[in-house]
Amino acid sequence: MLVVRLVRAKATADTATSIRSGGIVFLIAIVLAGFVYPNYLLAVAGAAVIGVVSLLHDYFSLSWKIRLSVYVAAVLMMFQFLPVFIIMPWWAIAVLCMFVLGCIQVYKSMDGINGMTVLYSLVVLGGLQYVNINVFNFVERDLIWLPMISCVVFLFFNFRKKAKCFAGNVGSVTMAFWIMFLLLRLILDSGNPIYILFLAVYGVDSVLTLVHSLILRQNIFGAHRLHFYQILANERRVPHLVVSSIYAIVQGLIVWLIIGVYVYWLIVLLICTLPLVGVYMLKFRLMK
Repeated sequence: MLVVRLVRAKATADTATSIRSGGIVFLIAIVLAGFVYPNYLLAVAGAAVIGVVSLLHDYFSLSWKIRLSVYVAAVLMMFQFLPVFIIMPWWAIAVLCMFVLGCIQVYKSMDGINGMTVLYSLVVLGGLQYVNINVFNFVERDLIWLPMISCVVFLFFNFRKKAKCFAGNVGSVTMAFWIMFLLLRLILDSGNPIYILFLAVYGVDSVLTLVHSLILRQNIFGAHRLHFYQILANERRVPHLVVSSIYAIVQGLIVWLIIGVYVYWLIVLLICTLPLVGVYMLKFRLMK
């Protein structure tokens, strides 16, 4: 019993030395961007609202009804700015709202190991900035640079074997909201939906994990350990930083393919997603 108590005490002490919601730096960066560019105030306000509620949830475990209501309100604020309400019928707005909320939930569910959220976000933001500067200008550069700088700061404390801080809900949800805002702005302005593949790795992992959960008749809204990265890190004991790096590198290659290869978008979609599906199938061997 003494040994058990000592182990529990050490685990509590290790947890106490780590900041739970270090991802608040993402929120600070986005709010700062709003002060620099007040014409983006409505979109930034949406990020602030969803970020503050997520921060409160990190410490007080808010009801899912409260969080969902705030999430929907924040997304509608984003839509008002873009402006989705003018260019889409009501049913398309409803579908897009559910899609954005789903993407935010995906981003949140993938934030399970050290370095995952920050590395992946850096890759996606870097790809968006490259497009913004060299391919199609769709937003002020600082609206991407500032979140990228916050990622670099957070990386120093999180990308290590024993992380000094974790993103928390405030980090993963706020970053997901902002990336979705940037992606939708790019897609709507350019008319090219292929840029949604900037989230291909997260998307394939999460969609196939959802299907797997349904097959097993598990509660898809509850916590589970069926993501491919969870099998690698938890079941096969692959170091967290290695798994996070692999996800970021693969997504980086897909971003490079999207930007550098000029072929029909459906071909790019198949080239990007089919190999990911094939790799995901390896999960079932690793689970044996």
